[in-house]
Amino acid sequence: SWRASIMAVAKVKKGETFRDDSRKVEVRISNIEAAKALSDAVRTSLGPRGMDKMVKQADGEVIITNDGATILDKVKVVHPAAKMLVELSKSQDVNAGDGTTSVVVLCGSLLKKCLELLNKGVHPTIISDSMGKACKKAAEILQEMAAPINLQDREALIRAATTSLSSKVVSQYASLLAPMSVDTVLKVINPENPNRVDLRDISIIKKGGGTIDDSIMLDNGLLLNQKPCTSSGGPRRMENAKIGLIQFCISPPKTDLESTVVVNDYQQMDRILKEERNYILSIVKKIRKSGCNVLLIQKSILRDAVTDLSLHYLAKAKIFVVRDIERDQIEFISKTLNCLPIAHVDHMTPEKLGHAQLVEEMPVGGSRITKFTGVEGSAPTSCCLLRGSNKLVLEEAERSVHDAQCVIRCLVQKPFMLAGGGAPEIEVSRQLGAWAKTLTGMESYCVKGFAEALEVIPYTLAENAGLNPMQIVTELRNHHLTGDVNHGINVRKGCLTNMLDENVVQPLQVTLSAFTLATECVRMILKIDDIVPIR
Repeated sequence: SWRASIMAVAKVKKGETFRDDSRKVEVRISNIEAAKALSDAVRTSLGPRGMDKMVKQADGEVIITNDGATILDKVKVVHPAAKMLVELSKSQDVNAGDGTTSVVVLCGSLLKKCLELLNKGVHPTIISDSMGKACKKAAEILQEMAAPINLQDREALIRAATTSLSSKVVSQYASLLAPMSVDTVLKVINPENPNRVDLRDISIIKKGGGTIDDSIMLDNGLLLNQKPCTSSGGPRRMENAKIGLIQFCISPPKTDLESTVVVNDYQQMDRILKEERNYILSIVKKIRKSGCNVLLIQKSILRDAVTDLSLHYLAKAKIFVVRDIERDQIEFISKTLNCLPIAHVDHMTPEKLGHAQLVEEMPVGGSRITKFTGVEGSAPTSCCLLRGSNKLVLEEAERSVHDAQCVIRCLVQKPFMLAGGGAPEIEVSRQLGAWAKTLTGMESYCVKGFAEALEVIPYTLAENAGLNPMQIVTELRNHHLTGDVNHGINVRKGCLTNMLDENVVQPLQVTLSAFTLATECVRMILKIDDIVPIR
């Protein structure tokens, strides 16, 4: 075989410049095999008929998910080349948010083709450069296929979100979750800078009990995971709320250093208690004076943010109290309620308070949360409450909604749509195949290999749906040859139809990003010819 012939050449006389090449070949093959194995593991979860993975973590925690990035993130990968695939799906998650499974499957398929080319004796650098060229060409073809979309067209956006949700565990609830994802994203778009959509401006609260059907999106309001403090008889609802977000403590002060005070008679003890009461009362009076009737208190590390005594006085003053606000919620709350965080009691002034028509506690399942409605001015944030029968469903619902929101974000940044269902991949594959014929030499072979590798997406879609993949992909090619550019695999009916009529659409950015990232990863793995362990 060719490897034996290399070995034979390697046994040439001393002083010859040619070195034994078998080590490089082995390293390449081992790298490619490891990456392929990982991509085959995720392959079954591609598409609406894809299976879900149950990931059992070391601490006994179980996750059920269909999201490629989540699966790979949780898997403990040892092989360094396979780790690159995990990074690849992470960067797709950051870049586009959806298509994390497709990008890994695509990468595995390209590597398989590279292995064939390497076995034919093509030099890795040539393969790598040709792949880069093919990818550039593929990007141009995708750009031509894409149809521009108007962001005012809410229905089109919902169609894209539904397609993203169709492969998830919660796909049967897409009719509820898709509009929810679209509305939450549209609400946080800043008109002055429309290209920057920050998904941190969307707060998703998960609560068990109930089904996903009970999930709601709150329009022009705020939901807080914390429940109001009613232990000392404080109010449970407050109309015309003036909301103060405070970062100071309403509790007796502590000394800076750990110190003990020895009290030896009762009069001094009474004085200490009296001082404490007066101190807290003076703070409560200042809060009351600013007109504030709803108090959100940030968690404190150094001492209790509120004591039973201060809660009692706040309840007497008819102030609605929510405590234990997390540090990272502060920015979101102040953005939503139009109020400023207050660091010291002397800074409590009416202009720093936020306003809402109603603040009330809302029972959800077995727990309670705080709900603000009728907030003045439309804030560039949105809130939704997800319900689910158990923790696994809830977490997967959150991941799915996040993916759908990323799809809408992609469309906001690059308002172009493609058909789904493997249509763009087959079309690019067809056009690249035709282009390869115009090239000469090794390049032509490599581009042809790239084109054939793209067929893995429709092939896998058909395979996961239990159709005959060979037959389906061949028929699909014929459709595309006769000019039906948007034909793809209709997984539900088990036949080939026009994907745009079926409302199966995906953002251009997701596919573009998947192509470029997968190619980049393959080129990187190809260029490696040795692994040097360092002890």
